[in-house]
Amino acid sequence: MRLRALLENDALGLRLLGGDEELDRSVRGVMTTDLRDPSRYLTGGELVLTGLAWRRDAGDSEPFVRILSAAGVAGLAAGEAELGDIPDDLVAACRQHRLPLFAVHETVAFATITEYVVRQVSGERAGDLAAVVDRHRRLMTSGPAGGGPEVVLDLLGSDLDLRAWVLSPTGRQIAGAGAPLPAAAGAELAGLHLAAVRSGRPAPHRAALGGTTYSLFPIRNNGRAGAAPSARDVRESVLSDWLLAVEADAGDWPPARLDLLQGVTQLIAVERDRRDAARTVRRRLAQEVLELVQAGAAPAEIAARLRVATPVLLPGLGAAPHWQVVVARVEWDGDGAAGSPVAGGPVAQALLEEILVDPAVTGPDSADRIAVAHTGEEAIALVPLPADRDRGAAADAAAARDGASDGRREDGAGLHADALLAAVRAPLSAGLADDGRLTLGVSASVHSAEGLRGALEEARHARRVAAARPGRVCAAGHDELASHVLLLPFVPDDVRRAFTARLLDPLREYDRRHRAELIPTLEAFLDCDGSWTRCAARLHLHVNTLRYRVGRIEQLTGRDLARLEDKLDFFLALRMS
Repeated sequence: MRLRALLENDALGLRLLGGDEELDRSVRGVMTTDLRDPSRYLTGGELVLTGLAWRRDAGDSEPFVRILSAAGVAGLAAGEAELGDIPDDLVAACRQHRLPLFAVHETVAFATITEYVVRQVSGERAGDLAAVVDRHRRLMTSGPAGGGPEVVLDLLGSDLDLRAWVLSPTGRQIAGAGAPLPAAAGAELAGLHLAAVRSGRPAPHRAALGGTTYSLFPIRNNGRAGAAPSARDVRESVLSDWLLAVEADAGDWPPARLDLLQGVTQLIAVERDRRDAARTVRRRLAQEVLELVQAGAAPAEIAARLRVATPVLLPGLGAAPHWQVVVARVEWDGDGAAGSPVAGGPVAQALLEEILVDPAVTGPDSADRIAVAHTGEEAIALVPLPADRDRGAAADAAAARDGASDGRREDGAGLHADALLAAVRAPLSAGLADDGRLTLGVSASVHSAEGLRGALEEARHARRVAAARPGRVCAAGHDELASHVLLLPFVPDDVRRAFTARLLDPLREYDRRHRAELIPTLEAFLDCDGSWTRCAARLHLHVNTLRYRVGRIEQLTGRDLARLEDKLDFFLALRMS
């Protein structure tokens, strides 16, 4: 805004005392001060408001005005409430330094002037930024000249003083201006956003985190030519859409600013479309390899296809890598909006591509070593691992990333099921709500094309083990397939109930009547491998008391805890109960 606009608003009650020829100066902000030297707080272009408390005598005016002029302020407005008329020495000093001077009537609060200036300046900046965003949208739509979402986020920061980040549905930062958002904060914001979307609340969604308020805007398909059609059911897109997190409360924003942010999300959606287009080649490679594996093709044919995939997935790597297979499945309760089941395969594909990205790497193209296909309701990832001689440098680099974990084992064995979902379990659970499940299985690494078929079956079997567990987000790995844990989920429910009741119900009933703690004693005894001294120490009991309790367990159940078979039966009954 221009200085002369202040005189055009009668409600401000300003009188011009000097500087008629400088009224076309631009005002970029407002500051209230009574410091003798406020230079450290001035950046230029401000309208400075002062109550003149800094002035003790006539000699103070010229140094004060000189400081303002050197800082490049737009003008000075002095209040009449303290001294009545504005002192002549201040008028003369402003005339000497060509600084426009206004008198503020004693009935007008500085807050009124501040509010007016801030509103005018913000409105003009929003209009300028809207024009920039529109131009940037056209550039990005027609080609890569726009520079990506970071340019627009930089504009939000510089012109509207808004800090903003683009986040994936797991909270990973895809783009941002300035300091990155902490990973834990990103995951929590993503979870709050997904929960709000699933509840049907209109955007933007307000989120309070650590004393800071954020406004969360979904980034959805913008409908441009060639893009995929909008999802008919929110569950088809909620776990793949990006979001824009703005450090501000949009609840009181005017419609013009909300429209501007919606334009920003549409612009970033173009970048998402490009990301998806870039993944097409990797998805096709994965599809071709997996079709050969499932069809029982000759290992030589699969190996030839892998040689084609390696340069795309691991550019610059000379040696053929090891491979792991990850299988994921997303299942929803009930039908979609159109009355047909909600497609889980594409959702699982997008999720798996996100889950397998190293969380320490930002940017939309950080998944360029991941190839994921989907067949029906199942998504299958073909994950290349560097050969042994390349793992040392990769491990060193990973260790330097402030403790970030991407689900890879420290022993170099590749992806590990439990660690893979640790960072994303909370936000994904919010998106799955109470009607969705994500289950995931991870194979061991294989060193040749001959091993891929077995790796695929291993990953599928591990996923079925995960599916038998409680929880919205579950994973299992190849290391669990050689354990009794593999067998327990597949025991029929009626068999489980009969087996546990026969062994444990007499103990539970005795504990209920006598508070004897036989069940905890049994668990501790088995956990201590039948060692009387270690178990007594753990339970803080005398060994004779422990022997009495174990004897009572054997009497009630007819079993002998000295026999391996009876120990194993008790162990399995406790695990199944």
